[in-house]
Amino acid sequence: LLPAVFPLSCAVQNYSWGKVGLDSEVAKLLATSDPLVQIQPDQPYAELWMGAHPRGDAVIRDNRIPQKTLGQWIADNPACLGAKVKDTFQGRLPFLFKVLSVNTALSIQAHPNKELAAKLHAQFPEHYPDTNHKPEMAIALTPFEGLCGFRPVEEIVSFLQTVPELRALIGEVAAEQLERSGSNDPRGVSAALRVCFTRLMKSEKKFFIDQLNMLVKRISQEAAEGKDTSGSNGDLLLRLHAQYPGDIGCFTIYFLNLVRLEPGEAMFLGANEPHAYLQGDCVECMACSDNTVRAGLTPKFIDVLTLCEMLNYTPAPSSSKIFTPTQSQLDPNVYLYDPPVPDFAIMKIEIPPSIKLYLVSAVDSASILLVVQGTAVGTSTAAASEMTLRRGSVLFISANESISLHLSSPEGMLLFRACCLL
Repeated sequence: LLPAVFPLSCAVQNYSWGKVGLDSEVAKLLATSDPLVQIQPDQPYAELWMGAHPRGDAVIRDNRIPQKTLGQWIADNPACLGAKVKDTFQGRLPFLFKVLSVNTALSIQAHPNKELAAKLHAQFPEHYPDTNHKPEMAIALTPFEGLCGFRPVEEIVSFLQTVPELRALIGEVAAEQLERSGSNDPRGVSAALRVCFTRLMKSEKKFFIDQLNMLVKRISQEAAEGKDTSGSNGDLLLRLHAQYPGDIGCFTIYFLNLVRLEPGEAMFLGANEPHAYLQGDCVECMACSDNTVRAGLTPKFIDVLTLCEMLNYTPAPSSSKIFTPTQSQLDPNVYLYDPPVPDFAIMKIEIPPSIKLYLVSAVDSASILLVVQGTAVGTSTAAASEMTLRRGSVLFISANESISLHLSSPEGMLLFRACCLL
């Protein structure tokens, strides 16, 4: 009988926004999981892809298994997904699990729902490669920052009144429309917000660069004089402008919430939610798709019209963007992050130092297990031999298989497990 639980060697993406060398959590996990890996001190290590995505299919680390990659193995053994998952997602693993190490901001972006994805893919297949939606969830490993969703209107109005350069770009008519829109008319608020944001994103290049330069110059002077620039979101503006000089994305900080996550805290990004990760390390899980509509803070293809059309213009405070996990009633060491989509869920497993034998229980779904802290020897009736688990180890676990962990580290263990709970 061939093993149904096995270690993986995962693909690394060296995107330019990633943290460099051993500053990167991705690089640190690689270095401890495989002593033969040489970490390049000047190379960015942005993402670790744990899954069967064609652009980064994990390699199986078990020489008794004839298939080279996880994608090939699942295609040949679709029952490993679990019966419900296999039927619902046409024999494919429905999620991609990642670690991200963010040094400079990712693009201002949103992901389409399934209906829009199908339309975009039909029209522009070179930019929108598939017909799937791409909800995402990020759980912080280190203090993590991102822009996410539209701020409460009163915050945006306050910026319109303290940042004249922003008001100039949006224009007096649109600014006043937002100022007059009342909280008792949410559709009026969303309409006014859409007009303001679209005017900003479509402003003429020369005009917005002049305004941005004026703003940056003014904030830099105020900061140099020791003045408080928080009323103009000065620190973040200067940081983004240093990363992407002359980019329209610098102005989006006046519209979008700044969300700060402590380790273990999460944010869920549904369809049409504007967002941009700014810095920090996280584990992330998403539906299998590459559909991203971008509009700033990026050298990549930009589709401002589609983005402004599709966004969810519902204002909400940044605290509402933090997704709270639930503690498992069966196992107090497990916290479940179960978002409002069927494609994926994440479990955080924190094993205290007092526990020396721990059972990673069976679920009715294929799952991928990442070790973030601690060491153990794993045994399973579905694995051919013992598996050494250490920081950075990644295991594929077929549906309805369990693993016993014999812990050998004094500090306990921290694991994250992605699966699909239908």
